[in-house]
Amino acid sequence: MIPRSVLDAHHVHVRGDNPWQQRARLHQALWREQYSLPAGLHNGSPLGLRLHSSVAQPPELRNYLSAPAREQVQKAVADAPRTGALLSRPRLWADLLSSQPLCFNLFGPLAADLELATTTLSQIWPDIRAVRDIRFEWSPGRNDAAYTANRSAFDVFIEYDGDHGHSFIGIEVKYHEDLRGTPASNKDGRYIEIAKRTAAFDPSTFPLLSALPLQQIWLDRLLALRLIDNDNDGWDAGTFVLLYPVGNTRCAAAARDYQRCVTAGHTFEACTLDEIVQAAQLASTDAWPHEVHHRYLDPALVNAVIKELPLGEQTSPGRLRDG
Repeated sequence: MIPRSVLDAHHVHVRGDNPWQQRARLHQALWREQYSLPAGLHNGSPLGLRLHSSVAQPPELRNYLSAPAREQVQKAVADAPRTGALLSRPRLWADLLSSQPLCFNLFGPLAADLELATTTLSQIWPDIRAVRDIRFEWSPGRNDAAYTANRSAFDVFIEYDGDHGHSFIGIEVKYHEDLRGTPASNKDGRYIEIAKRTAAFDPSTFPLLSALPLQQIWLDRLLALRLIDNDNDGWDAGTFVLLYPVGNTRCAAAARDYQRCVTAGHTFEACTLDEIVQAAQLASTDAWPHEVHHRYLDPALVNAVIKELPLGEQTSPGRLRDG
């Protein structure tokens, strides 16, 4: 665990954080400080992982690392009344820790250059022949009974031509989140009924799937399955992916436990942010993949602060233990 004194000094202490969450919060505050970006306020006090509105709001958009990321987020916001995308402002502009800006910072440049997207993402998913579109906070039908009749959406949705035809990858992106919180209501048992029709899950695991931390993974996977099964949508194949950083052990554990609920012949994929960022670094000569790595994944920012502490107060940055 990171010492309370360090978290307080950078205005990022939150009671109950696990080790990765502490590290992620501190990382974002240190990144902001490195670029001399003013902090936003919470109840009149600085909040280390919030940008001041003077640099957060358009046209500055300093939460975003490249011109394509800024263009894509503004396009998504403009389209939100039509698409129903839940893009909350000012959080979308000012919150450094939120996974939504991360989606645009990582996938925005790929959405703007589909050839680069194909080169990058085919390193992770070799069946990709050509990426056709990348959308953000996308659902085929919010509250639509033809799908899951709720407001579930994919953080990132990739449409591509693949080895199996017209295909998609629906991605849920996590950064500091631990898949806990308030579970979705399912009083009518609809989700279990959908799951039974797919035969993709061991029925004995429905109580686990219906509860946190597995419920959100399950609901997004159900949305992907309904999308494939809906003949009107014209998909030949589709995959749901949980994407998270290597250090987020809670997400890694949830992915492992979820996989145990899936029946033979049905797949679920977990992928790390680190893998996709590295693929982008290999595919592009531009600076943005390296800036994304520095902003979200580079251990050097936090390690430098820890190294300056007296020996007895240092954590072991390479061994984050999460109970």
